[in-house]
Parts: sequence; C-alpha cells; structure tokens
Amino acid sequence: MLFAQPCTFLKGVVAMDGLPPDDRLELCFAGRSNVGKSSLINALVGQRNLARSSNTPGRTQEINYFSLGKDRFLVDLPGYGFARAPVQMVEKWQALMRSYLSGRASLRRIFLLVDARHGPKAVDEEIMKLLDKCAVTFQVVLTKSDKIKDAARDTIIEKTKTSLSAHPAAYPEIVLTSAEKKHGLETLRAIIAGIT
Repeated sequence: MLFAQPCTFLKGVVAMDGLPPDDRLELCFAGRSNVGKSSLINALVGQRNLARSSNTPGRTQEINYFSLGKDRFLVDLPGYGFARAPVQMVEKWQALMRSYLSGRASLRRIFLLVDARHGPKAVDEEIMKLLDKCAVTFQVVLTKSDKIKDAARDTIIEKTKTSLSAHPAAYPEIVLTSAEKKHGLETLRAIIAGIT
C-alpha cells in the first residue's frame, strides 16, 4: 500500500540545477496561493506538518520535494497568482515553474488545485493553457468542498467541466476534496497509486 509507506521532505528547490535526479515518478500539486496545497498533501500522507501551510498567500517560495516510498516524489509548486511578495520574486518563481513544467521527463501528472467555493479563475485558466503548451497531463482537484452547499457544488463542477473541455491536456475526472473533513482523500490516493 503506497500511502502506508513513509513520506519525508527531501528538499526545497529554487533553481532548475537543484532538482533531484528524475529517476522516479513525480506527481505534482499546483494551485493559486492559499488554495490548500500544503493542507491537502499533509492530509493525503497522514502527517500534520510535512508540508508547511500558512494563512499568508505565497508562503511556498520554492519547489518542495517529498519522497513517498522508494519510487515516487510528491512535488509542491509555489502558489501562483496573488502573493505578498516583491514582483521580482514572484516573476522568478513563475519562471522556475515554467522551466520545471516543460523540462521534467519523470513528471506524470499535475494535480491542479482549485477552490471549490469559486471554481476556475482567470489565473487558473492561464496555468491550464501553459500545461496544454507543455503537454503535461493535469487533473483538477476541487479543495475545500466542505465549505459549500450541494447545489453550489454542482454548479461549480459543471463550470469546471466546461472549462476543462477546452484543454487537451486536461484529465476529465474531477476530484472533490476536503483536507479538513478528509473527503475525497481515498479517491485521490487511489489515483496517485495507479499512475505508472
């Protein structure tokens, strides 16, 4: 069982030459600042503080690598969009992210986290276009799904499906999650375990 194995922080990377060897599968988590990437990673692996989360958007300022067992990396990308950081630093993170996405042979899938309360925003659409261009398969994971009512959730799912239909790199299945309530975690674990 993949998630019964230990998951440990390997390193934070601020430049392409710092990336670990691409000798194992990489499954990457991307999303707007404060969408809940760190919380979801922690919930998935059953650890409280593996990925550091913050209420301050833009806290993750590097590509963080976590070893999951012996043959997978979970990768936490810097949040995109609004970040309380100097413009120059934000541009540097974005350039690093583009380089990573277009040049990593072992990258199998991007889990693109979108806040279920809002659905895809313009900045998410920009990232989807970038992923299409880089030919990197991505799958939308709606976070914080416990924060909205069923009717609103259904509307957001339809809006997200419509958005995804325009993107050739998009994987059609949408995963609803709540790190706080542990919803959708087993589904996401099964997807991650099944990727080869």
